[in-house]
Amino acid sequence: MDLDAVRTFVAAAEAGRFQDAAAELSITQQAVSKRIATLEKILGVRLFTRTARGAKPTIDGQAFLPHARDLLRAEERAVASVRPGRRALRVDVIGRRLAPAAVLGDFHRAHPEVELDVVTLFDADAAIDAIQSGTIDASFRAVTMPGRQLPDDIEVARAFDEPVQLLTGPAHELASARTVTPTELAGYRIWMPGLVPGTEWAAYYDALAAAFGLTIEITGPDFGTEPLLDTIADSRSLATFVGEQTRLVWPADHGLRRIPVRDPAPVYPHSLVWHRDNPHPALAALRDHLCSGRFDHTDAGTWTPTWA
Repeated sequence: MDLDAVRTFVAAAEAGRFQDAAAELSITQQAVSKRIATLEKILGVRLFTRTARGAKPTIDGQAFLPHARDLLRAEERAVASVRPGRRALRVDVIGRRLAPAAVLGDFHRAHPEVELDVVTLFDADAAIDAIQSGTIDASFRAVTMPGRQLPDDIEVARAFDEPVQLLTGPAHELASARTVTPTELAGYRIWMPGLVPGTEWAAYYDALAAAFGLTIEITGPDFGTEPLLDTIADSRSLATFVGEQTRLVWPADHGLRRIPVRDPAPVYPHSLVWHRDNPHPALAALRDHLCSGRFDHTDAGTWTPTWA
């Protein structure tokens, strides 16, 4: 449907005269008549009745008018969705229960005027491709994996470090510990079926296991968070790692324990990634928010992979 014709119809219906509609749209009265005639041909009905005082919508015109207004509002939303400065800021957060989503929620509370479009992409490669194509504006990722060479047009800045915790069931040998050290975990079975080889999070836990002689198992299908928690809750031997800010909910009778890991404390290095030529004004506000100091973690007593 010709939206210029729809816009002209709405202007004429609201003005009551083709001449006034022409003045509002900065076109000739002849152009108004031509557009209305085109729309009437498309719809197969008459939209106006000419009167001595101007033009009055017919019954069909009155029925079409609210839908015509909806079409024009839809056009405005469609244009705004892809116009930097007007469309929502699109940010990839890996997972909606993970720390980047919590940080983005904190940004939204501090800047409620900024409209956000939150997406979840699979890995850093997918995120960087989406940033380069303009599909998203930014992503929270651990991007400095071994052998990774970022494209020249991609900017990255360390956003925040998230401490890693040990999650056990109530019958696990370490369930009563207030804290554990990475070296104390050597010999225990840590089960993480969600680790996908080649991803940035798999690279992080590979480095953690190598640094402290840990056994991290990825065997078995990944059925999601709830089945993992069910298994950990019932196991005397299996534990898993979770981020400190990962939001987990489990039945009360699971009795799961979240145990801080200290001396040193492994922290996951979240970075913000964006295209250096991205003009979206809210992107600068997000970067400033991350630099506000509220997300700082001291480097003393922490561990990250050498590539971070």
